[in-house]
Amino acid sequence: MKKSKKKKLVLGILFAIFLMGGSFAGFSLLGQSNPNSAKDSQDSVKILDLLTNPVTQNASAIGDKRANITLIEFGDYQCQYCAKFHREIRGQLINNYVASGEVKFLFKDFVINDKPGDKSSTLAAVGSYCAAEQGKYWDYHDELYSNSKGENTPWITKETLKKFAVNIKIPDIVKFSSCLESQRYSNLVMQNDNFAKSIGLTSTPSFVLVTPGKQPLAIIGAQPYSVFEQAIRQIKS
Repeated sequence: MKKSKKKKLVLGILFAIFLMGGSFAGFSLLGQSNPNSAKDSQDSVKILDLLTNPVTQNASAIGDKRANITLIEFGDYQCQYCAKFHREIRGQLINNYVASGEVKFLFKDFVINDKPGDKSSTLAAVGSYCAAEQGKYWDYHDELYSNSKGENTPWITKETLKKFAVNIKIPDIVKFSSCLESQRYSNLVMQNDNFAKSIGLTSTPSFVLVTPGKQPLAIIGAQPYSVFEQAIRQIKS
């Protein structure tokens, strides 16, 4: 399936946009380009599976696996607005929707801040999957965003990433260090990044809300909690 077709198929979604003085959430149909095409229907199912399934077994979604709604964040560990979402919004969503069993929360890498010769975003994401090997994916994810110092500043290094692993009490730091040095998950991070681009995402953080039988909704940016609340209410209705 060509990328241009996939963009039309999946993120023919209008994005929820926060405007000065208020908010506006706009949503459109999945597969709107040709709703009668069996091929489009098959591709839609495949893409929805990619959206809602964890990247690896040990990086599962937060929340009840039986929850009908999945909220997927596409983020970069250097992204200051991703860190803002982590500090100001994510906790409210988890307390009010994930803890109640209504929503699952999933994260996928979109490494927009990598530069030629400086793959710090990829390196941090690799570190998260090295932590996942030892059951510490979300602890490490939180540690990265809690220590964020913005974009393209030298806060992400192999040494700082190993220090973060110590901070969250990784059981086997030697194993973590070996994993990080080998960068064995760099191809996995690249696959996530390519997937985000292939469905038309261009910035971080970006979010997609998915529930069976409804059109996915997208939210772009570290929007106020009220925008997420509105989108969840819309997809439930």
